[in-house]
Amino acid sequence: MNELASESSTPRPTNVIAGAPAEAMAISAMPEWADPAVPDQQLDRQGLSRRGMLRRAGLFGAGFAAAAALGPAEAASATPASDPELVYLVGDHHVHTVYSHDAKYTVAQTARRAAQFGLDWMVCTEHSNLGHDRVGAELEHTDIPAARAENPRLLIFQGLEWYIPGAEHATVFTAPGPGEVSLLRDFERAFDGKLLASADEALAVAALKWLASRPAETLVLANHPSRLGIDSPHELRAWRDAAPGIMIGMEGAPGAQGAAVPGLRGATSVRGEYENKPSAQSWPGYPPAAYVTYGGFDWMTATVGGLWDALLAEGRLFTVTSNSDSHRTVFDTLRNGDWAPGASFDTTGRVPDPVEAGSPQPGSDFWPGQFSRTHVGVTGYGYRQVMEGLRRGRVWVDHGQLVDGIDVRLSTSGGRAATLGGRLRARRGERLTLTVTVTTATRPNLHGIVPRLAYLDVIRGAVRGPARDRDAWRAPDTRVIDTADVSRRAGRYTLRFTLTARESSYLRIRGADGRRNGPGQLGRRIDPHGPLAHPPGDGDPWLDTWLYTNPIFVDVS
Repeated sequence: MNELASESSTPRPTNVIAGAPAEAMAISAMPEWADPAVPDQQLDRQGLSRRGMLRRAGLFGAGFAAAAALGPAEAASATPASDPELVYLVGDHHVHTVYSHDAKYTVAQTARRAAQFGLDWMVCTEHSNLGHDRVGAELEHTDIPAARAENPRLLIFQGLEWYIPGAEHATVFTAPGPGEVSLLRDFERAFDGKLLASADEALAVAALKWLASRPAETLVLANHPSRLGIDSPHELRAWRDAAPGIMIGMEGAPGAQGAAVPGLRGATSVRGEYENKPSAQSWPGYPPAAYVTYGGFDWMTATVGGLWDALLAEGRLFTVTSNSDSHRTVFDTLRNGDWAPGASFDTTGRVPDPVEAGSPQPGSDFWPGQFSRTHVGVTGYGYRQVMEGLRRGRVWVDHGQLVDGIDVRLSTSGGRAATLGGRLRARRGERLTLTVTVTTATRPNLHGIVPRLAYLDVIRGAVRGPARDRDAWRAPDTRVIDTADVSRRAGRYTLRFTLTARESSYLRIRGADGRRNGPGQLGRRIDPHGPLAHPPGDGDPWLDTWLYTNPIFVDVS
């Protein structure tokens, strides 16, 4: 059952984002909490919290460089360390620039767009190859400080997209500091499957153990894991086990979300560019359904009781994210510039800067923050704070700016509490309360639509311990246990779900705009209204948007 408890909310002004189509790129999208022209009184609690963090960091406009007193909403009573008051910073850990052989935009152009579309942090993840190893990584390292200076509110990490030996790609990144480029290059040279022409699964495990042995702080997340069917369940488990706290998760939703905009790329196009069939390299245990996306999300994440849940059912955190994988954006009129005589990517480490073509060019992607968002809960502002939030799993993701905010807490009758990525100890039979506070969208998104959340699902799975079969991809004791219709709700409201602690388990939240849904991949009894695959060539992403949260674990004794 669930109980609804409303909280009053002052609608925020709509002067920040114009109601223009996605291709109208001249709009201004500075988040209101970062805009000194918007008074504190017009911000909700999350906005005040984010603004306060910028103030404390000395980054909130010329008139607000000094630390400032926060609004009344920030003076809430302190919470236990296991249930901290969080600010969610919005980011993207999968972004390409001219330092990738198949991308188009400069670091400066990409950073400006990321800031324009409201990101707080992003990771440049260039493809591993000879040009990147020899020249590109060092050149990019000289561009990033200038982009940071131009966009002081945007945290810009340098990383790379690793070709995992025997598998797909992964984001690898580290905190800024001495040796960050040398660490990335040493890793690339020693362990990249493309550079070494290696499909050795053991090399991938050795790579993660090598990162764990380094003093630098590093994170790794698998990218577009179902696209080719070559990230097997046993490999995902092996990577997780090789470097806990470093290999922390996977993309729940891939980039290329504009790939199936009607009329853009053809009749066979699919969101995420998930347009493949099983190959000789694919793991044979995946069904044909695994090779497409559902509501824009990867099959591993979108399937209730599927592989993501099978990993969580072991009682171990595995985070999902949502990113742009920006290479070439939809409706863009820029093209790659011409190569100088004799130049190539291998010798220059980058493609030429883009030039105006005068007409729309091929592209499947959105800019960082334009459509896909990964929200990371932090207790302070900075690079290591973002990495710590990711490592702790304080993460939720959404598409199309579906909601302005969501806060999830699980508490016992005795007052203990935990938030996303956390663990809660409970006595068998103890009453639990799952509290979900939603701040609805109050302005048009970047497609000119005011998003409306239609419903929220509570998904519960039993924790059964380590999998006996390392290739198991089913979690048979996971299902949707409750649904709240919130289609008539607006502003800021709270839902409370009452549960009983009967066995160790986890809880996670999923929400949708309600336009497209049906029985999930494992049947209506498990998931009565899950995301659907769209017809090929007809997948307007703005008309099928979802949000997912990381789980909260309950340890019952």
